Amino acid sequence: MSEARQRAAGMVCYAPKMILSQGILEHENPLDYSVPLFVVQLLVVSCLSRVIHLVFKPFRQPKALSQILCGVILGPAILGRSSVILEALFPLRGVVVYDTMANIGLVFNLFLIGVEMDIFHSFRMERRSITIAFVGMLLPFAISCSISYILEVHLPKGLNHTNYIIFVALAASVSAFQLLSRQLVELKILNTEIGKTALQSSILNDCFSWIAVIVFLVVAKNDGVSSSPIWLLLCSVAFVLFCIFLVRPAIWLLIKNTPEGESFSELSICLIFSGVMMAGFISEAIGMHAIFGAFVFGLVIPSGPLVQVLIERLEDIVTGILVPLYYASFGIKAKTDEFGDGQHWALLLIIVFAFIAKAIGTFLTALFYRMPLRDAATLATLMNAKGLIELIILNQGLEHEIIDACSFTIMLFATLFTIGITLPLVSIIYKPSRKLVTYRGRAIDKAKSETELRLLVAVQSSRNVPTIINFLDASNTTTGLPLCVYVLHLAELTGRASAMLIAHGTQEKGMAPLNKAQAQSEQILQEFKKLEEQSRCISIQPLTAISPYATMHEDICNLAEDKKVAFIMIPFHKQQTVDGEMTTTNPEIQKVNQRVLENAVCSVGILIDRGLTGISPMAGTELAHHIAVLFFSGPDDREALSLGMRMAQHPNNSVTVIRFIPGKQAAMEGSEHRHIPRRNHRPTPMDTEKFLDDDYIREFRLLEARDESLYYAETVVNDSEETVAAVKSVDNIHDLFIVGRRQGTLSKLTDGLTEWSETPELGAIGDLLVSPDFPARVSVVVVQHYLQ
Repeated sequence: MSEARQRAAGMVCYAPKMILSQGILEHENPLDYSVPLFVVQLLVVSCLSRVIHLVFKPFRQPKALSQILCGVILGPAILGRSSVILEALFPLRGVVVYDTMANIGLVFNLFLIGVEMDIFHSFRMERRSITIAFVGMLLPFAISCSISYILEVHLPKGLNHTNYIIFVALAASVSAFQLLSRQLVELKILNTEIGKTALQSSILNDCFSWIAVIVFLVVAKNDGVSSSPIWLLLCSVAFVLFCIFLVRPAIWLLIKNTPEGESFSELSICLIFSGVMMAGFISEAIGMHAIFGAFVFGLVIPSGPLVQVLIERLEDIVTGILVPLYYASFGIKAKTDEFGDGQHWALLLIIVFAFIAKAIGTFLTALFYRMPLRDAATLATLMNAKGLIELIILNQGLEHEIIDACSFTIMLFATLFTIGITLPLVSIIYKPSRKLVTYRGRAIDKAKSETELRLLVAVQSSRNVPTIINFLDASNTTTGLPLCVYVLHLAELTGRASAMLIAHGTQEKGMAPLNKAQAQSEQILQEFKKLEEQSRCISIQPLTAISPYATMHEDICNLAEDKKVAFIMIPFHKQQTVDGEMTTTNPEIQKVNQRVLENAVCSVGILIDRGLTGISPMAGTELAHHIAVLFFSGPDDREALSLGMRMAQHPNNSVTVIRFIPGKQAAMEGSEHRHIPRRNHRPTPMDTEKFLDDDYIREFRLLEARDESLYYAETVVNDSEETVAAVKSVDNIHDLFIVGRRQGTLSKLTDGLTEWSETPELGAIGDLLVSPDFPARVSVVVVQHYLQ
């Protein structure tokens, strides 16, 4: 019998008066009673684990490590060596209450994990992920079994060695998808190719490892001569089908009957929480752990507002209070007084070989699928991460007396080691910036005229759609030069375990949207698909990024890198109201835009939407647009001019380029355009900049000579006041202004314009065009060129 069961077995009497204390005034010790004792245990574990986490947080360690270490400190390994402390905090009479509450926390934690996962997208596995999962499970299992049989004479006495070997091999082959998903978010690589592969592989690995362990425990308990495993699998499948085909539709009906915008009733929430406990009871009744039922029940709950409500109700108390009890219980069970026995240290050698086998197998499989060397090494490290599932498996082995307490302790510390080294090791190995070397320099001015131009358009709300569609239509040359557009709907992450990048068009036709964000995405993206159907040279690739605003820029930049786009179009954080004023709709979008400008490795444009409608020259014809390009100097202005020249190839567009030239006074003061280097970029000599400016203008003048719809004008200005006046005097016939951001450019012509600016991401001229003082109310595109 295991230690936990022996301790529990000592409590054979039920004393109802030993639950609540009468208090110190009645000369009673509160710690002799169940409720006060559990409250103190809860307080000590919660506070100590948080203190330990504060110590390890600078080293980017997860909370699980701190919570297990908390149990180690409180257990017999350290403080528990004192019988006074052990008897005061964790006496035999408190084991049942403590373990019961810890397991309830575990059940609801697995329910939350299931709720946060999107089963329809998380389990859409790639062949590479499936292969890596099976190799990462089978190879360490085979190696562990082989080494164990070689070292069988050194294994612990008094145990069934066959069961011991198989169990250790199974536990060593597990990958922790729950902890891994958090680490991928911490590393900011969840939505990258390697992040998706690691998460998918770990999910498959954990699922099959858990099934194998459950079947093995049933067989071991019945000495291998029973039909129980077959009935267990049949009952488990029946339970899963029951949840999918009966429970899920019932919850869909509950959601449908709740009016949009109204909160769910207390009865609805209580029914779901009762369903969690019932699912746990059913899985225990058929021979599975209670967490299996809770996890499956969470998986079948449809994504959407209900998920957010459930997480808000449960997350703080479950993950903040109850789950630390469960993790700490492992540390409390750790025993170090038997270390030094050669029989147990042989187990450490088995674990090391399993770790190496899993790493090598994952690494070689990744190379087989032509992953880069560093990515393969990173994936091998990530797949060796351990966590909750392995700890549960170890606890089951200890409870069923398949492993002894010392073996449990060794495997626990091995788990702690892998948890602790994963993030630091991956941070050293994985260098995403190296992937960008072959991609740098993407811009409109560098795109070859005979190849397709790739654009990434980010859409934040449906209000931006008409203007963006008109902009894309105006950018379509209709002369055989293809335009490939990746439309990315940005949706805020609410109530999900991890961010997602969804490629549309993979769902079956007629399938209902999974949540409100996807329904909005489908509505937005359908408008772009209509543009594709109506235009011969535009192809649309729709996607949705569901992520927190803090990392939303990574989705945009990573997608731009993966698709090798030349230009990113992002929405402005302000929208025009009915009276023509610009009001902030979402301040977080401004921060996203600023991060995109800092991190993008291609040109970026910010679209200030004031309704790009254009005019129709004749009934039934395409819209015509009057576009003005304000040109000063520098790479941003040249990229803006390149965009204008691209739009000039549309037969219905007219483009006017206005060049602002420093006058004699500005030249005498030595304040012509001066360019300072941007972050991580080398400065360009002034003569070279002027030569490039003249060369671009010369190219446009050649086009102007052959096309009556193109116009060129020059305006001489000496200071910022004259610049403002000249910009305001531009004809109001234009419905779109294109300007450069002019980041890193110093000039007397714009000096002082940005001192009071609230939108530094637009630059001096862009901020002027959207200010209330500017007479025209037209759309603006502010362009930043990427510099190597």
